[in-house]
Amino acid sequence: MNAPTRPTRMKDAEALSGPLDPRQMAEYRRMGWVVARGFFPPAEAQAIAAWTDELTARPEVPGEHMVYREDSLTEAGRRVIQRIENFCPYHPGFDGLVREGRLARAIDQLLGGEACLFKEKINFKEAGGAGFEPHQDQQAGWSTYADLFVTALVGIDRATMENGCLEMANVTRLPGMIGPEWRPLSAAEMAGFDLVPTPTEPGDVIFFDSYVPHASKPNLTKDARRILYLTYNRLDDGDHRQRYFSEKRANFPRTSSESRAWNTSFGCDDG
Repeated sequence: MNAPTRPTRMKDAEALSGPLDPRQMAEYRRMGWVVARGFFPPAEAQAIAAWTDELTARPEVPGEHMVYREDSLTEAGRRVIQRIENFCPYHPGFDGLVREGRLARAIDQLLGGEACLFKEKINFKEAGGAGFEPHQDQQAGWSTYADLFVTALVGIDRATMENGCLEMANVTRLPGMIGPEWRPLSAAEMAGFDLVPTPTEPGDVIFFDSYVPHASKPNLTKDARRILYLTYNRLDDGDHRQRYFSEKRANFPRTSSESRAWNTSFGCDDG
């Protein structure tokens, strides 16, 4: 798949038009999240999977893409890839995908104006990969950067209840955080709603804002369940991507015990 092209970025007044239809926009306004089935056709979904294979095979280079690992839950002593972050500047295919074309136009549509990329990552959830506790993304200190973000979950592999698909809150859209920063949501904080498993196929996209509670369970199957997460904020709120990754690289090094504690005790890294 060639890097997609896109027309000139929309002005605010034009942001109501785009690839998401009125029903999808109404669902997002009501719930804070919406599923767009088959957003990427099969050929594009296959290209995204191939690019993910390329990233996985690349040697780690200091200062470039960031590879995080975790202990397998099913095979003692085995370390598996948990996620890869900060790869767009080093992969033209992914960079074109996340900054151009229909996906970026949909994000503009949801944010009501021109957006910019805040962070990108692939969560691998390999066989034996851990789940993520219930949380709102904004809890992970994101208010330092902006008050609102929209994330696009792009299915790379089939995500099922068995391999730990994302589970989304079945509550009307929340205007703010319902729990403190840096702690998973408690049962009391989630007393008014449930988390609903939301399986996805390759090419499906779930769009959700940074206040939607969500979680995922471990992958106890034999196959990986890879998902691409792309998070954006309004350009009016500033371009914080470089600062975010610089601070994360400094505060949560990829091989330290502190980083492993972050990954397991507080799941503000999606699912």
